[in-house]
Amino acid sequence: MSNKNEDQAPALKYKRIVAKIGTNVLTAGTDRLNMDLMADFAAQVAALHKQGAELIIVTSGAIATGRHRLGLKDRKDIPFRQVLAAVGQSDLMQAYQELFARHDITIAQTLLTRRDLADRVGYLNARNTLLAMLELSVLPIVNENDVVAVDEIEGTKIGDNDNLSAFVANLVDADLLAILTDIGGLFSADPRVHPAAELIPRVETIDEEIEALAGGTTGHGVGGMATKIQAARLATGGGTDVFIASGHESDALKRLAHGEALGTHFPAAVDRMESRKRWMLAALSVKGDIVVDDGASKVLREKEASLLPAGIKKVEGAFSRGETVSIVDGHGNRIACGITNYSSEEIERIRGIHSDKIEEVLGHHYGSEVLHRNNMVIL
Repeated sequence: MSNKNEDQAPALKYKRIVAKIGTNVLTAGTDRLNMDLMADFAAQVAALHKQGAELIIVTSGAIATGRHRLGLKDRKDIPFRQVLAAVGQSDLMQAYQELFARHDITIAQTLLTRRDLADRVGYLNARNTLLAMLELSVLPIVNENDVVAVDEIEGTKIGDNDNLSAFVANLVDADLLAILTDIGGLFSADPRVHPAAELIPRVETIDEEIEALAGGTTGHGVGGMATKIQAARLATGGGTDVFIASGHESDALKRLAHGEALGTHFPAAVDRMESRKRWMLAALSVKGDIVVDDGASKVLREKEASLLPAGIKKVEGAFSRGETVSIVDGHGNRIACGITNYSSEEIERIRGIHSDKIEEVLGHHYGSEVLHRNNMVIL
């Protein structure tokens, strides 16, 4: 792609993008990775990176890659498939490493399980790490940890990479989730069986009728259309736009990022900020209060900055790292809520001090912020 074309690229509609690319796309329906297709995908990601987009890739393909490396036929027993995943993950990441190195993009392998996201501290650590990668222009490449994640290996709906991509989209407050598959979107019937089936370009509400249109698992992949619809429901409920589109379509990811309608569009069901407020206020009960001085209150309200220990006056209630707390001003007004990086006991010890003294006081530190602005909502 020429510099002239890059200079003329349309403005981004979506800045923070999670792109899920499935096994059947990565292999182009064969038994091995299609390096030409992956190189094209990497070039699209690189072009978006240059425009300032923040991208996270959720990738399938480890088991298929391991199967090809070992020259073995597939079997359903879990230990065997875990071996395939362990072998294939190295080859898969090496392929990504080589392709993105051509564009001077640093990648970071990120293996997650549902257990990581269910645990409040695991959730906080995963969120903070992914957001820190984006701030450093590092490209996270996320996969289910197939070596230990039995649910995903078995192919159940809990743990497939479609749903994992939706969890990641909600985890980082993504603007767009692009699910790139070998079918061009949701159709009125299975287009491989019914050639006259029509593409459904937009789905406002995912109801029983829409779910009934979804098919089962095909090819080497785990997630069929049913899991893609499930993922769309999860992501749109968190305030993220979702497109299910063909990964074989020319420049599909770039076109989606720039606002072109490809495949099937599932618009966000709620405003993302409203979703985050609702999650923090309702889904997780507030465990305690952090009372701040007038200076911290002013900065939080006007600049929506992170909360540092220097501005904290006192702590009320007992809570652990990763739990939800309220931030209260000196007059008793609740001004924010969020997920704390430190326990109530730790905050009591570091309140009023400068951030560079945290490790000296505690003997460890989880960052300069007691509550990071990415994990906080101003009320």
